[in-house]
Amino acid sequence: MRLTDGLTKIKGIGEKTAQAYSRAGIDTVEELIHYYPRAYEECAAPVPIASLKEGGPVVVCGALAADARVRWTGKLKIVDAVIRDETGSLRVTWFNMMYLKDVLRAGRRYVLKGKLSVSRFGMVLEQPVIYAPENYVPLIGKLKPIYSLPAGLTAKGIEKAVKEAFAGLGMLKEFLPSSIRCTYSLAEYNYALRTIHFPSDRTELTFARHRLVFDEFFLFILAVRYLRDVNEVQENGCRIEPSPLVDRFEKSLPFALTGAQKRCYQEILADLAGPKLMNRLVQGDVGSGKTIVALLSLMQMAYNGYQGALMAPTEVLARQHYENFTRLFAQAGVDLRVELLTGSMTAKEKREAYRRIADHEADIVVGTHAIIQDKVHFARLGLVITDEQHRFGVRQREILAQKGQEKGGKIDQENSRQNSRENSQENSQEPPLSLPHVLVMSATPIPRTLAIILYGDLDISVIDEKPVGRLPIKNCVIGASRRKKAYEFIVGQVKEGRQAYVICPMVEDSSAVEGENVQDYARKLEEELPPSIVVGTLHGRMKPSEKNRVMEEFAAGQIQVLVSTTVVEVGVDVPNATVMVVENAERFGLAQLHQLRGRIGRGKHQSYCIFINGSDASKVKRLEILTRTNDGFEIASEDLKLRGPGDIFGLRQSGLMDFALGDIYTDADILKEASEAAKKVLENDDELSQEENRELKKRVDRYLTRKAEMLSL
Repeated sequence: MRLTDGLTKIKGIGEKTAQAYSRAGIDTVEELIHYYPRAYEECAAPVPIASLKEGGPVVVCGALAADARVRWTGKLKIVDAVIRDETGSLRVTWFNMMYLKDVLRAGRRYVLKGKLSVSRFGMVLEQPVIYAPENYVPLIGKLKPIYSLPAGLTAKGIEKAVKEAFAGLGMLKEFLPSSIRCTYSLAEYNYALRTIHFPSDRTELTFARHRLVFDEFFLFILAVRYLRDVNEVQENGCRIEPSPLVDRFEKSLPFALTGAQKRCYQEILADLAGPKLMNRLVQGDVGSGKTIVALLSLMQMAYNGYQGALMAPTEVLARQHYENFTRLFAQAGVDLRVELLTGSMTAKEKREAYRRIADHEADIVVGTHAIIQDKVHFARLGLVITDEQHRFGVRQREILAQKGQEKGGKIDQENSRQNSRENSQENSQEPPLSLPHVLVMSATPIPRTLAIILYGDLDISVIDEKPVGRLPIKNCVIGASRRKKAYEFIVGQVKEGRQAYVICPMVEDSSAVEGENVQDYARKLEEELPPSIVVGTLHGRMKPSEKNRVMEEFAAGQIQVLVSTTVVEVGVDVPNATVMVVENAERFGLAQLHQLRGRIGRGKHQSYCIFINGSDASKVKRLEILTRTNDGFEIASEDLKLRGPGDIFGLRQSGLMDFALGDIYTDADILKEASEAAKKVLENDDELSQEENRELKKRVDRYLTRKAEMLSL
């Protein structure tokens, strides 16, 4: 068996199962063995009921006091039972699991593993997994991998497939030079891969994870430095002369740019007019005003005869940018044409958009990844602006530039239209076709030392001021016992016409990982809040069309309270949302919590963020940093200091790059090691041509090929 083989080469996987894997982006044996567990179930010994405290997964063993009974709360069907041991009794509930009424029997002994919470009835064990005592005892003290389950797949099936894959592959070639492994005390590659799936204990798991996180960072940094070397020789074929019309538009805005925005904008203008192609990162805290800087840059390109494209991570956000741009242009009398292009548009709408883009009737194109589909051909693309989730290199630039080579029809007419504009250049010669400039916008407040490592191929600009007039968000940290007060506050804000977010760390309940989940939490909120308040849910497993619908309804005020995972971290602005409650806040990094609360505080009303510390009293001091400052860069630096060694059982920082295991904050030390190692390797062998680097060269080439094939900005 080879790494590049399809999954049907694995014993037990047929065409239908392979299709289920494919829908999750797993098509080859290599992709399967790198589909790492999202958590590990550590089977603890049962504890006496009398010793239980609120929070966290718990395991108890006892006999059922009576047969289970069913009750209805609204649309919710709840199975209730009571379990007893020698020290006391405990109420147990399951949601929408009616069959348990006929399975659970009074007097029979069970091991129950679930999450303990406090309700008006006292302590309750919610949605526990049920074991027969004789089946649970052999599991005590062992780690079991927990995989995210794509539709059509089971945990047992994935575990079996991974084992079969390893058996069929045999030993894989080690690609790290021995000198690197020795210097940084890294596990052997085969050991690390197998152990990350099937660890004997936490010590083994930590050792294996360290090696694989190092690999992720190391290959990424080598690729980035390769791209930087290529980018350094790319001449600017899209040089511009700053247009006075853009200055006039800027003066017409209902607000003044901050000093940081002006500084960043001038750095971009210098790049656009300079001898080399721009490849710049704009780092700006949430709400710092990156988008208006992007718009001014796009206008400069348009008034110099080029097209510009702005790519957003979601359709809802793309539509919001489009509507904001067209509104500002209409108010200022700007005659530039903005085109929207998203995946959900009808075939006819897309065809019309394609034609306008190809004929240069569109000056600025706003959309999602649909912008770079095969059918899209730009007349003359000069600038692409993306967010941090959509990065690309020279090969993708070339593909975009080539989209403008098929000239004809109205392209020539475009010259006369451009030349008739007030700012037309004296000579009417069309600018030559060139690779486009690239601007990457990031709202992730990365400390500069890490940004230089991660974005080594980009120049960096920082917008470190907030627009004048923004009310600072008021923050507080509370314990789970005061959750009712938070609900009362939400009700008060909704009565005043405002809206609220509630963030949960998980989509659904898990006995392996502690934390509130969206599905159960939304049901409980519907019980707690008045019937007049509409509660919606949003999470990453929903179809894009469903997510768009929910966000549109929330933005329109049809949903008053939105219960969501961190998918709202990069999302549409809802100025009317003034409250954010973050459940199990101790499980998130400080920088991510700051990103999340950036969804509120965008309107004229005072906003409030409530961080609920679910179980770990030791984390309160750490969370209180968020109550002292709204400065994302200060928070990121504190995060880096406080989070310490990687918490392999916690939530990984989301939304940055595409690391499967690594977290740039938790694993900052490994990131620095990987950067140091990459520097040493390239200093001694910049072409990776020496014998000891031969396997490494193959891995880097494969890494770069995979990134190019993704074709995602």
